[in-house]
Amino acid sequence: MCGIVGIFNTDRKPVSRHVLKKMSDMIIHRGPDNDGFWFDTYVGFGHRRLSIIDLSPLGNQPMISDDGRYVIVYNGEVYNYQNLQIELKTLGYKFYSKTDTEVVLKSYMEWGAKAVEKFNGMFAFAIWDNMEKKLFIARDRYGIKPLYYYQEGNIFLFASEIKAFTEHPNFNVRVNTNALNEYFSFQNIFSDLTLFNGVKLLPGGYYAYIEIGSTVKKSLYWDFNFKEDSKIISENVVQEELIYLFRQAVNRQLVSDVEIGAYLSGGMDSGLISFIAAESLKNIKSFTCGFDLSSANGLELSFDERAKAEYLSNLLKTEHYQVVLKAGDMERIMDKLVWHIEDLRVGQSYPNYYVSRLASKFVKVVLSGTGGDEIFAGYPWRYYRAVVNDDFEHYSNKYYKYWQRLIPDSMKSKFFLPEFYNQFEWDYSKDIFKRVLSKDCKDNYTPEEYINHSLYFECKTFLHGLLMVDDKLSMANSLEARIPFLDNDLVDFAMKIPVKLKLKNLKEIVRLNENEPGEKTEKYYNSTGDGKLIIRNLFKQFVPYDYTNGIKQGFSAPDASWFKGESIDYIKQLLSNKSASIYNYIQYETAQSYLNAHFLGKKNNRLLIWSMLCFEKWLEVFNVEKN
Repeated sequence: MCGIVGIFNTDRKPVSRHVLKKMSDMIIHRGPDNDGFWFDTYVGFGHRRLSIIDLSPLGNQPMISDDGRYVIVYNGEVYNYQNLQIELKTLGYKFYSKTDTEVVLKSYMEWGAKAVEKFNGMFAFAIWDNMEKKLFIARDRYGIKPLYYYQEGNIFLFASEIKAFTEHPNFNVRVNTNALNEYFSFQNIFSDLTLFNGVKLLPGGYYAYIEIGSTVKKSLYWDFNFKEDSKIISENVVQEELIYLFRQAVNRQLVSDVEIGAYLSGGMDSGLISFIAAESLKNIKSFTCGFDLSSANGLELSFDERAKAEYLSNLLKTEHYQVVLKAGDMERIMDKLVWHIEDLRVGQSYPNYYVSRLASKFVKVVLSGTGGDEIFAGYPWRYYRAVVNDDFEHYSNKYYKYWQRLIPDSMKSKFFLPEFYNQFEWDYSKDIFKRVLSKDCKDNYTPEEYINHSLYFECKTFLHGLLMVDDKLSMANSLEARIPFLDNDLVDFAMKIPVKLKLKNLKEIVRLNENEPGEKTEKYYNSTGDGKLIIRNLFKQFVPYDYTNGIKQGFSAPDASWFKGESIDYIKQLLSNKSASIYNYIQYETAQSYLNAHFLGKKNNRLLIWSMLCFEKWLEVFNVEKN
């Protein structure tokens, strides 16, 4: 697990060693164990190493092929590297280290771009071909590891984190208008844009080539495909296959030359991972983040899951550690948090930083439960909104309205300043949304097919945002987070599982009259014990029945309460100040109306307030030039 940077001057001008070194230093937190550089006139690679596999100098990067033709910088873990190494040895390749880096390099030498289809793991890497004079970059199937690039004129830059680009003299930090439109629509960015103008994110499941005199040429090599297998009819067979695949996934990800721990939130996903890992790793260390709820109210009174985590820890006999957050802990970390996240995505994430920091004090690798909800349908109230439709257009319009988490299109002209709003491309956010959603669309979908379409959408957008935040905040603390739910074999099988084995209230929803008055949304959208049914049933093999039948609980602090209570002065200090940088982009009076509605308890605007806080801090910590 590492950080990578690179410069490719396509006009053949020499790369500045000084600049590349400064770019590498900006991401030292991703790899404090070693740094390395490689230069060949107009191409330069930099690498920061977090030593996990083969701790010897033989694992240092950049790594060069025996004949000197290929050079690689690599970030990630390919868990099936030992099997690939055996295959490559039969083809005549020799190996000098025990690293997966060398396997990735020699896989590319043998199979070219198709090598990425063989990798089971998380990765982002770049390979320079000194004979053909072209650069190859690639990212894992799901987008677990980030890879950003910037191309302006004859300069091509790539890096694990955008902040590395700020050390290049030709890079200026300015806001990308369309990306900001996406962010304040979805609290996420669905396209390959970032808030940094000119910087793009190579999408998960893609590779690309860059040659002298050309722009980036991207190719999709893998995509999610949720499609029921008609041959799967027995729940017992599915459970048997799942537990086999899940054990295989966890055990694959236990390969390491350093100690491995596990997050243990109290939920099913991290709990199932921990149970499987504990079968192989005795006295495994586990980590939980809890919350002081003395000033919380309403639904947020259930947000602290420490008791559940301690219960699981007792069953597992883990060496358990926890951190307890209070109102005020957000304020203490905001500058550092935004600096590390940089590419703003999804919701309140400061608890992730604190639990990663806790884990990093004891281990170098941690297993995470991310991905279980998106693969196995953990958010039933979302999918149920999109089951009963007249046609695909009706479905996409309804789902688009739901996923405008912050500012709906109808309010954007009042939210953004006119001079900024007028820069927006017409219907941009809706077009981006439908571009993701409309893969292989047709009008005669069954309800199950609509749900699988929704699962596809969430994996491409919401899950990807979570993965980006998880990566940035774990690596901020020099900690490698592994994602067993995103094992290739497990995902491939999970996408074929019938919806009826994931959700239980589909028939009731199909019969639901959307125009019927009353509290039907409470009855169906927040149904107790629904979602991830097959995972709930698996979990029953390890814990008592009652434990698996609870309401889905996300990992979130009680910010709705804190934002109108103990954190209100901090919010007002930043966002009620007319001189705040954010008001170069949005209208002060509109922002205050949203803030006051939350402070007075008229509406829960915690997501918007968090996003405005993050954007204000982003403008500040990156010293963004006004558009």
